[in-house]
Amino acid sequence: MSDVEFVVHSGIGRITLNRPRALNALTHVMVTAIAGHLERWRADPAVRVVVVEGAGERGLCAGGDIRSIYEDARSGGTASLAFWADEYRLNAAIARYPKPYLAIMDGLVMGGGVGVSAHGSHRVVTDRSRVAMPETGIGFVPDVGGTYLLSRAPGGLGLHAGLTGAQLSGADAIHCGLADHYVLADRLPDLFDALATHTPDAALALVADPPPPSALAEARSWIDHCYAADTVEGILDRLRDAGGPAIAAAKELEGKSPTTLKVTLRALRTAAALPDLEAALTREYRVSHHALTTAELVEGIRAQVIDKDRAPRWSPQALTEVGEDLVDAYFAHLGEDELTGVAR
Repeated sequence: MSDVEFVVHSGIGRITLNRPRALNALTHVMVTAIAGHLERWRADPAVRVVVVEGAGERGLCAGGDIRSIYEDARSGGTASLAFWADEYRLNAAIARYPKPYLAIMDGLVMGGGVGVSAHGSHRVVTDRSRVAMPETGIGFVPDVGGTYLLSRAPGGLGLHAGLTGAQLSGADAIHCGLADHYVLADRLPDLFDALATHTPDAALALVADPPPPSALAEARSWIDHCYAADTVEGILDRLRDAGGPAIAAAKELEGKSPTTLKVTLRALRTAAALPDLEAALTREYRVSHHALTTAELVEGIRAQVIDKDRAPRWSPQALTEVGEDLVDAYFAHLGEDELTGVAR
């Protein structure tokens, strides 16, 4: 059985991420297989709509294969660079796909899972959806076009989600612009039945429901105020002063890598001015390229995934010790190593 399965039936090209025990985490082989099938299906008259889903009950995809990235970073390897390059090219291809691309964002959808879903033309969340870009918790920075998406969320919501790694409900994801349609999980089989004889828009009109209220939307007053500060230190001060639910956000930030918090803040703030997704992916590759050489990424994955002690030893340990030169290094032009193949 393959880690990703492809079936064409009733005009639907169905992509199923099939590593349920690993929460369908993406490998390089899976990425290249998806890219290859999408390219073949572009001109295939038997495929009128593409659907991506995850096997099992836990979610679409928990992200990239972090253990492989850990081993690569720890050994000074470069395999992760090839993986990211192909993954980001796939993200761009999904965004520009000429046929409807419908993503079932059921259950956990994190990191790379957002990359294979939130750039699609029809993005479906459910009552079980938990959507997140949790990279700062492992000494990394939102990628797969995440900076582009989050920078366009209302007010300070994208900064809140990107810096804290907060898990968004389906309603939150729609409010933030990461999804479009809300379908109860037990009605997903009805959606597939409808897709066999209807366009995606018509099928969704038959089974989708209005989303419930977004908790994030209701928290805009304190989120917008706190995340309007110019620096991470300023954001933390405002969160602590705001009290109530803002205290939980402050505690989340206090446990993240100081370096990657500052890199993420700059990445998100400046991504809003980038002209398109491709520009964001190109810059994210620079950031990822540098992150692979840092101790932060290795230590973050060690603490969260390998040893699971949840006690990362960040270096520098304090936000005040992270200078602009350290942040600048993440955004440096890569010369001959720049990402290619993502232009329109």
